[in-house]
Amino acid sequence: MVRAMQIDGKPWRTIWRDQAGGVGIIDQTCLPHSFETLTLASLQDAAVAIRTMQVRGAPLIGAAAAYGLALGLDEDPTDIGLERAHRALAETRPTAINLRWALGRVVDSVCALLPEARAERAFAEADAIAEEDVAINAALGRFGAELIKEIAAKKPGRTVNILTHCNAGWLATVDWGTATAPIYQAFQAGIPLHVWVDETRPRNQGAFLTAWELNHAGVPHTVIADNAGGHLMQHGQVDLVIVGTDRTTRTGDVCNKIGTYLKALAAHDCGVPFYVALPSSTIDWTLTDGRKIPIEERSGTEVSHISGRTADGRIVEVQLTPDGSGVANPGFDVTPARLITGLITERGIAPASAEGLAALFPERAKSRAA
Repeated sequence: MVRAMQIDGKPWRTIWRDQAGGVGIIDQTCLPHSFETLTLASLQDAAVAIRTMQVRGAPLIGAAAAYGLALGLDEDPTDIGLERAHRALAETRPTAINLRWALGRVVDSVCALLPEARAERAFAEADAIAEEDVAINAALGRFGAELIKEIAAKKPGRTVNILTHCNAGWLATVDWGTATAPIYQAFQAGIPLHVWVDETRPRNQGAFLTAWELNHAGVPHTVIADNAGGHLMQHGQVDLVIVGTDRTTRTGDVCNKIGTYLKALAAHDCGVPFYVALPSSTIDWTLTDGRKIPIEERSGTEVSHISGRTADGRIVEVQLTPDGSGVANPGFDVTPARLITGLITERGIAPASAEGLAALFPERAKSRAA
């Protein structure tokens, strides 16, 4: 199996430790028109990177937060320093459960240690979180690729058309992606496929990020306006939908990028299978109702303004809305379990239900129920 993330033939990950003791990342705010990396050298650097979406996507946010906590302990390993670093990172993004899961895991690994041993142990735990993310995404990719193979077998010689929303790809994880992992593995297996890429307003993560990485991977794809998906489904041009998730309840409700709910409604009406790909770290075992997930309200300028490249190569931002118009910008919506065909996890594909998830993760379901 070929490693997923390659840029111009060179293997990459979205986050790594550098030789100087810092943490390297791909600055995703520069994509798709410029590929740039930067070094996180402090707790503050990590918090800013998460908040400003230089790193984004639930699994990558978790890994970045783990490294950020390690950087914070390198600065101040005392109990007060640990609490301060945890609080600073936990406040950056409210919706993605991976952030709090990763922070809790690092805290648990260091809290009983002497201060001078904490930073090294925290970096080791962050490394483990990153490596596990790669393995988990590769595993769920194998299960998801089987779905694509089954569809391909029913239409021999014809292309399998997959629709995805936002960016649940390499760039949202450490490697492979969630929704894209089945796509990459099926593509590498020689299955003819094509991806409909929702632009995903207002930040355009589909048009900017998913299209960029599919392009580098050589996967055939077409960027579409967000509102085109239902039309394509009505006309039989979508075989299945695969999206990611930032938080999933123990009952199978899914919180993902704004607009996912509308895609699920259209898929349900048109009889198109709608799957959600998720590492188990995005399951919130404390929640049964997705409507109780806190929804991040982001800056209105993401809606009122847009950036792009001019004909002479400059990156500029322009205003779309008239002066004086109000703007609302909820970052996520919740798709109820009843609209979801299945949840693709590292342990297999589960029905979107409490029973389905508990069957794959009995130890976690029982521990939370106790």
